[in-house]
Amino acid sequence: MKGIRALLAFLAAGTLAVTMATTALGAQSEAVRGADSASGATAAAAAGSGYWHTSGREILDANNQAVRIAGVNWFGFETNNYVTHGLWSRDYKSMMDQMKSLGYNTIRLPYSDDIFKAGTSPNSINFYQMNTDLQGLTSLQVMDKIVNYAGSIGLRVILDRHRPDSSGQSALWYTASVPETTWITDLKALATRYQGNTAVVGIDLHNEPHDPACWGCGDTTIDWRLAAERAGNAVLGVNPHLLIFVEGIQTFNGSSYWWGGNLQGAATYPVRLNVPNQLVYSAHDYATSVASQPWFTDPSFPSNMPGIWGKNWGYLFDSNTAPVWVGEFGTTLTATTDQVWLKSLVQYLRPTASAGADSYQWTFWSWNPDSGDTGGILQGDWQTVDTVKDGYLASIKAPGFSGGGGGGGDTTPPTAPTQVAVTGTTSTSATLSWTAATDDVGVAGYNVYRGGTLAGTTTTTSFTDTGLTPSTAYSYTVKAFDAAGNTSSASAAVTATTQGTVSNAGCTATYAVQSSWSNGFTALVTVTNTGTAATHNWQVGWTWAGNQQVTNSWNATETRSGQSETFTAQSFNAAIPAGGNTSFGLQASFTGSNTTPVPVCTAS
Repeated sequence: MKGIRALLAFLAAGTLAVTMATTALGAQSEAVRGADSASGATAAAAAGSGYWHTSGREILDANNQAVRIAGVNWFGFETNNYVTHGLWSRDYKSMMDQMKSLGYNTIRLPYSDDIFKAGTSPNSINFYQMNTDLQGLTSLQVMDKIVNYAGSIGLRVILDRHRPDSSGQSALWYTASVPETTWITDLKALATRYQGNTAVVGIDLHNEPHDPACWGCGDTTIDWRLAAERAGNAVLGVNPHLLIFVEGIQTFNGSSYWWGGNLQGAATYPVRLNVPNQLVYSAHDYATSVASQPWFTDPSFPSNMPGIWGKNWGYLFDSNTAPVWVGEFGTTLTATTDQVWLKSLVQYLRPTASAGADSYQWTFWSWNPDSGDTGGILQGDWQTVDTVKDGYLASIKAPGFSGGGGGGGDTTPPTAPTQVAVTGTTSTSATLSWTAATDDVGVAGYNVYRGGTLAGTTTTTSFTDTGLTPSTAYSYTVKAFDAAGNTSSASAAVTATTQGTVSNAGCTATYAVQSSWSNGFTALVTVTNTGTAATHNWQVGWTWAGNQQVTNSWNATETRSGQSETFTAQSFNAAIPAGGNTSFGLQASFTGSNTTPVPVCTAS
């Protein structure tokens, strides 16, 4: 296998602009970088349990304990070996035990979409007195083994879509032979495959997007930010508890950096996901053993580096916008410049002793020694540790995680929600409520599904689904989940049929809440005559989406049928001159949400 990394460095109009210059690797080298990580070192009770989420710049576990990803990249599934490298020399469990013993807590696992193709089988695995349980397995089944063993010993896994196919890296997330639909289908397949297995904490959507990829340009064929939203939301539609890792690009507004390392555009164009607190931004950074760059020869080096890192990705951490994971960084350490660079970068990532988990997340490139431009933590015999390289990382290693079947601790799912009911509809929305589920530890929330698609997540026992089509029937089910990521079976399905659309005729009505309190409110409705002559009478109606109950009204006569309200003019305000208006008011009670209704006015 031969990998190719393209790299060009240039300066333009005083703006630092860097791209990736061509580097050919040897027969067993791995040029294309991947990204993802988790933390690891001394065991800390229950640290890293369950699925993870974010809060500002930190990643928290299911118990809201901050965690730090401190891991390694173990590549191979993305190559034409279709499996992690090194299994020709060692047993995979022995390899992972060594990772843990060195204080790494996460594995970033690169793959290509080739492993989903029928007939794809791993090769170059030694089955003599090692790896015996991998014999006869497909690549995905070997991945299962690695993921499950990682979980059992307290390691976490980030899956990295490194390449569309094993032939090489691509600038965009799709190619002529691997379209976007395949990319998203395979991402969803992985989310489904490992649903409930909390050893897999997230997915890195695509490795190192680069020119012509843009960020925020709006062209759906090259805008990586929009593509990441499409893919990320598709993954979260299958499992809303996975972290979504989004790498940068190469060039933004004429300023270029390492492939995947330029996140300048996220300041103006942040990634928007349907599930909050699941986004982690990811950057890649390298030294001169990968390519020479202008900043390495700047007279101010290395004091110039924090400014460069801050401009491209560190600002997201500094501003508490989101966690930042340096998914790949590495060097052979041959050049003095590289040694200084790595020492400076490690300090910038914040030593665990002083910052704890309030730090940058990271995974080093690579565990493998067969990465031609960086080497690895292991030396060429796949056994001996490069203690110098490993030593540079000592201060940013972090506590390990609980083990046991991919997450440890609570493995009991909640009961299914019961008595799911449709409590209100409009022409574009449906409101549901249900009886709370129970759990041996505690229910953390509910996923509401419209058909087989996740419509939303809530921590309460009611939910309003919006953006629906009038006069259409929708089927809903609800699943409960706990803090450890265990998910209940689905509730019984209910059907909600949205109302048809009704048009205003001769008048319009606007509805505005005037005051509100814990269980009540007052509202004013203004009726405007849009005709060319005075009205003789008018009527305003709407359908409540929730359980609002009118207790008093004035300047109109109220009648109710089910969820539908009708207000009719009184004798003194029935006549409205052309272009004129009148108003009426109401007082009502409610519990839960107080969704504003859409009034429809008719005049005669």
